[in-house]
Amino acid sequence: MFVDLIAAYDAVWHRGLTCKLLRLLPDRHMVHTIMEMVGNCSFTLTTGNGQRSRLQLLKNGVPQGSVLAPLLFNIYISDLPTTISRKYACADDLAIMHADGDWQTVEGALSKDMATQGEYLQTWKLKLSTTKTVSAVFHLNNKEAKRELKVNFNNETLPSCSEPKCLGVTLDRSLTYRGQLESLRKKLTTRVALLRRVADSSWGAGATTLRTVTLALVHSTAEYRAPVWCHSAHTRLIDPTINDTLRIVTGCLRPTPADNLPIFAGIQPAELSRSGATISRTPCNGAWTSAPLSTHPSIECCCTAPQIETPICTCRTATHQFI
Repeated sequence: MFVDLIAAYDAVWHRGLTCKLLRLLPDRHMVHTIMEMVGNCSFTLTTGNGQRSRLQLLKNGVPQGSVLAPLLFNIYISDLPTTISRKYACADDLAIMHADGDWQTVEGALSKDMATQGEYLQTWKLKLSTTKTVSAVFHLNNKEAKRELKVNFNNETLPSCSEPKCLGVTLDRSLTYRGQLESLRKKLTTRVALLRRVADSSWGAGATTLRTVTLALVHSTAEYRAPVWCHSAHTRLIDPTINDTLRIVTGCLRPTPADNLPIFAGIQPAELSRSGATISRTPCNGAWTSAPLSTHPSIECCCTAPQIETPICTCRTATHQFI
């Protein structure tokens, strides 16, 4: 279950947040300072004919875009009730997972857990979106490929999605990430077209500028959440597009071997970069180091990555000094 909350940050109840901060922080002055930054906000409504309402004080919400907002929201939901299924959280993105070989058991457990979560959300003035909260199944049984989960919440069956999106990554039933990489290829193709215009032969930018634009415009997009899907067999869908960008930067022709393009461009090979990002963000315990986690012991991070037992790269370009 991928749980979606309606205006999650804007619905944080200030009094409830204060109570939870007091449980966590022993210093009341610190809690008072935090709540002054969060809650000292007001607004007025002005109509087109110049009429203005009275000044109203905001009693809910944390400032979106601020550094404190995800942390305060994690504290606000840190006491989620215990469920049969396992819970995963990353800021306001929540997921509930249950594994079993029987469909009815999974549906019953998730329905019960959703009812438990619904009571909690209602108590703390959070609201669940019944249209955006979706269920999804992940398995390798092709005979049950079109079967959908029937999870009930408030006498209503929640919608099912065959390819849900979580934290910007499109998932599929067998976790091949084909849909994610096909979408990424289309996005990269559009950006390569922009790069070609920048590299026009008559007035185009120099090699240094092209390299900088490539790293910012193409490679940053190509490596987004790469530790999740880098071991997929469908990464070959985006590699030719990345090679096209390297040919634009270096001016190499099509017959140039693809293995030599990163060396000429002074850019780390895509495979090496993806594998390196996976290892650098995966310590020995298997948890991501920079993911915002809730302090509740029953909540786990949804961004765990598998351990890699093979070297980062064994190709001949691995020893090249990149700039």
